[in-house]
Amino acid sequence: MDAVEDSGTFGLSPAKAQMRGRLGWGLVLLLSVLAYGSHAPLIGLCKVDGKVPFSSSSVVVLVELVKLTVSSVLLLTHDRSSFASRGTISVRSVLPFAVPASLYAINNNLAVHMQHHMDPVTFQVLGNLKIAATAAFYSLLLRQRLPMLKWLALFLLMVAGACHAGALRGHPGEAEPAVHAHLYITPWGAVAIMAYCSISGLSAVYTERALKSQPLSLNLQNLFLYTFGVVVNATVHVASSPVGSFFEGYSSWVLLIIATQALNGLLMSVVMKYNNNITRLFIISCSMLVNVTLSVLLFNLQLTPLFYVAVGLLCIAIHLYYRVR
Repeated sequence: MDAVEDSGTFGLSPAKAQMRGRLGWGLVLLLSVLAYGSHAPLIGLCKVDGKVPFSSSSVVVLVELVKLTVSSVLLLTHDRSSFASRGTISVRSVLPFAVPASLYAINNNLAVHMQHHMDPVTFQVLGNLKIAATAAFYSLLLRQRLPMLKWLALFLLMVAGACHAGALRGHPGEAEPAVHAHLYITPWGAVAIMAYCSISGLSAVYTERALKSQPLSLNLQNLFLYTFGVVVNATVHVASSPVGSFFEGYSSWVLLIIATQALNGLLMSVVMKYNNNITRLFIISCSMLVNVTLSVLLFNLQLTPLFYVAVGLLCIAIHLYYRVR
């Protein structure tokens, strides 16, 4: 993986600058894995009588708003001079970011509605098809040809994700774990999951393309992206006419979810600007280690042999992909 560009290395020797860049990039990857992997366990902590008590669309709006606020502050404190020197920003520079914002909003709502047409395990297993979709769009839109061994690595990544769905079980005497629940999917669910994975891959790759195709600072590009994100998701929230107030069911855990998801979104922008979507896929897959660890510690669950299979496949996939030239 390439290191993140670091503008603060002036005056350092090349070796120290390179080391600083690697440490910075390692921190980005680590925080991304932690933020992504903590999402599902934090939602579990929020549940009341097995149900999520808050509006998911309101949380998405606040996550986008936090990302917009952080990007604005960073732009004013770090990129004000470069922003001012550019003068007027053209509409052509702004409009491309409306596309991924709209696609993300569609997928957020599609993920909610799909729960009525398939069980959670089926959704988690089939959701790994977004790895193939992302790789396909990555090759088509960005014209990045992947050799067969790298495709094999991504296939192993999908299998590892599927194994992760059965990596946990409850203790004896507890409610029947989800992995043994009735598996089902309706015809509409099959169509929806294919659309969900395709939109996920397209939106991620389109975002990477938009970020890399313009000689603008990442903070300014994030400002465009998250402005559209706030507008689109707020519109969706109002149109869905949720019952109750905007903040109904909120707790300190919900605030932590908003903070971690905002951090995750900002870090993923760094990954897509200075690296690529394939690295993002490996971050998501590595986050299952955090997910499983927190689930064991917080919910007293037990590991199944599938967890070790998933970890082994993940290690092989990382070796194949990043060692192949």
